[in-house]
Amino acid sequence: MIYSTEIQNMCPVAQGANHGAAPIPEEGKWVRAKEVTDISGFTHGVGWCAPQQGACKLTLNVKDGIIEEALIETIGCTGMTHSAAMASEILPGKTVLEALNTDLVCDAINTAMRELFLQIVYGRTQSAFSEGGLMIGAGLEDLGKGLRSQVGTLYGTLAKGPRYLEMAEGYINRIALDKNDEICGYEFIHMGKFMDEIKKGTDANEALKKVTGTYGRFTAEQGAVKHIDPRHE
Repeated sequence: MIYSTEIQNMCPVAQGANHGAAPIPEEGKWVRAKEVTDISGFTHGVGWCAPQQGACKLTLNVKDGIIEEALIETIGCTGMTHSAAMASEILPGKTVLEALNTDLVCDAINTAMRELFLQIVYGRTQSAFSEGGLMIGAGLEDLGKGLRSQVGTLYGTLAKGPRYLEMAEGYINRIALDKNDEICGYEFIHMGKFMDEIKKGTDANEALKKVTGTYGRFTAEQGAVKHIDPRHE
C-alpha cells in the first residue's frame, strides 16, 4: 500500500468508534453482514433497457449468499426472451456479487439484478421478517396454475376506443359492450390450463370450453348488447 507524503507526515489518531455494520433483517433474524455469505432473502425487482422498449421482472431466492432460485419474466422485446433463457442458466449457483458483475445479456435483466442487489444487501427483501425465509420453489408459485406470467395487455385509440387483449384471467377472446357501447364484461381463455388439457389428450374444442370463462356483465340478461373480437373488430 502506498501513502502520499501528506498522509505519511500526519500523526496517528485512534479510531474510537468501531461498532461494525448495522444489523439488517434477514429471514427473521438480525444480521450484521460482513461477507457475501451473510446475505439471504427472497425478493423481486424490475429493470428496463436504455431505450425502455422492454422490461424485466426478476425474482431471486438467495441462501447464504448463493442464488438458489431465479425467475425471469420479460415483456416488450423479442430478443430479451432469449436473454432470459440464458439468465435462467447463468444466475443459479452464483453469489449476489457475482451475479451483479455478470453479463446477463439483456440490459433490462442487468438493471433488474442491480435493483435486487440493493434490496437484498440493505435488508429490504420480501422475506426479511419470515423465519427461515421462503422455500426454494416460492418463485414458481408467483405464476399460479399453468405456470404463466401475470400479464396485462390493453390497447386503446382515440378513434376506436379501448381493446382488452390479455388480463390476469388470460387471453381475452371477446369483450361485451352495453347500450352505450362501453365495455361491461369480457370472455377469457386461461391459456395455461388450456395447454394442460391439450397435453392430457383432451379434444381441443372440449378443452377450450373447459377453460373459457366470463367476467362482469357479459350476457344479454346482465346488460350486454353485443360482443366484439378485440383483435379484429
